[in-house]
Amino acid sequence: MTLRSLKQIIPALETSDGAGVRIKRSIGQQQNIRLDPFLMLDEFGSADAADYMAGFPSHPHRGFETVTYMIEGHMLHEDHLGNRGNLRNGGVQWMTAGRGIIHSEMPQQEEGVMRGFQLWLNLPAAEKMTEAGYRDIQPEDIPEIAFEGGTLKLIAGSVTVNGQAHEGAVPDRSTQPVYADIHLAPGGTLALPVPKTHSGMLYLYEGTASLGDSELQRSAANILGDDGDKIELNAGETGARLLLIAGRPIGEPVVQYGPFVMNTREEIEQTLRDYRDGRLTA
Repeated sequence: MTLRSLKQIIPALETSDGAGVRIKRSIGQQQNIRLDPFLMLDEFGSADAADYMAGFPSHPHRGFETVTYMIEGHMLHEDHLGNRGNLRNGGVQWMTAGRGIIHSEMPQQEEGVMRGFQLWLNLPAAEKMTEAGYRDIQPEDIPEIAFEGGTLKLIAGSVTVNGQAHEGAVPDRSTQPVYADIHLAPGGTLALPVPKTHSGMLYLYEGTASLGDSELQRSAANILGDDGDKIELNAGETGARLLLIAGRPIGEPVVQYGPFVMNTREEIEQTLRDYRDGRLTA
């Protein structure tokens, strides 16, 4: 197997979203900064309630999926389908907007740390108008794989660690996404196959680590090159925590207007008419 190199670094920029939640956005900070099939990656984290209390009041989506991973904190999801999910430490919510969903994500705490990530995963044209859906994944339902030098929580997809294959909590998407939270002890190492056919990135959010001989940048999308089929991670003296996110590219046009992601301008215009006329979720 051949090592994948570090192709590009996209530092996360501080911004705000929702009703004023402070976030750091790497992928998706501009519409031409994407990594097919991923549209956006946000990191949120603060001990100041003023940075997150306003939350994300009711708003619509169409054409993609959102994956919210809560490392620390408590947020409540509610949508027009009647789903209600309490997202707590270590939990994940996987929402398929499909043809249309209207939901809210509101903090359920008035103090303390709220910390996590939200990923937007595109849907191919054949699936954009599928029925909306929601899955609340509890921490105990996410496989945690121990290896010499650390642990790996496998939210989605499949990975092979030390020759043994493992399936994540969400194994069955057409873009074959891999979403893993990797914790490395000081000086810890990990080698993982990552298919050359998959776009991929590493997001370092604690400590220091390198990909082969290349240092990873913290709070940035460290984009993998397509020149190999495995990665080798090495933690620094304080250890490291990082996300591995990879998926099979869709290779279709992307036209985005705020919370709507389709393939053509005409489809976006239809989506806006549907939302205006109350047909988005019909």
